[in-house]
Formats: sequence, structure tokens, C-alpha cells
Amino acid sequence: MSLEKQLMDQMKAAMKSKDTVALQALRSVKSAILLAKTENGAGSELTEDQEMKILQKQVKQRKDSAAIFVDQGREDLAAPELAQAAVIEQFLPEALSEEEIEKVVLATIEKVGAFSMKDMGKVMGIVSKELAGQADGKTISTLVKKNLA
Repeated sequence: MSLEKQLMDQMKAAMKSKDTVALQALRSVKSAILLAKTENGAGSELTEDQEMKILQKQVKQRKDSAAIFVDQGREDLAAPELAQAAVIEQFLPEALSEEEIEKVVLATIEKVGAFSMKDMGKVMGIVSKELAGQADGKTISTLVKKNLA
């Protein structure tokens, strides 16, 4: 089943149950997908990778917003952001643990022959492609820096 079909089914369920938080999150994802489809040079259909990137971006935006709200002492605003992030995350593949990500990072460092921070870009590119949708860039970056330092 395509992501758009899943979104529509979830939106209908959220409307019936009057779940405004889920409905708002799903509508924003649908909007982002429609925007991506109508961009110049974009085809009428998105690839699965493009859909995953959109979902990851939506989750990251909400988590970043929630972190800012918490820093400012506004837990009342952070809670809906985190709830929306949880709704969107159900469409993403299972996230890997930090240990599993580190194994991939170490294997890539060995495969590429990286030994200094100069090689960070090479390693990041390969690991990011390999773990698309399963790990966020911040975690990957932290682990690459730790292992190349």
C-alpha cells in the first residue's frame, strides 16, 4: 500500500475518532508530499526514498520545536509537537539502536579506509545512504566524529 493511501486511511480514522493531534500531523505530511510532487522537475510520483526523507524531515521539525519549547519552559506547547512526531513516526521503518548504527559506521570506516576527520564526508555519505530512514543524520554524525577522532 502506498504512503499516500496509508495517510488517507489514517486521516479518515483520525477524523472519525476526533483525534485532532493526529489529524493535524497527517495533514501536514500530506501537504509536504503534495508540495514535493508539484516542485519543478519532480515527476508525478515520489520514490520511496523521497517519501522517507519527507517523513524524517517532518519528525525532525517537530522534535526540534519541542526541544525549543522545553528549553523555554513551555511544556504545554512541547507535548503536542511530540505527539505529532509519534504519529508520523509510525510510517517510518523501525529505527536502529545506537550500537547498531555504530557497527555500520565502523564497518564503513574500515571499508573506505578512513583514518581522519578529512574523510568524514565520504563516510557520512555512505552511511547516510545505507541507513536512510533508520537513523537520523545527527546520530550518524556524532558516531562518525567519535570514531574518526
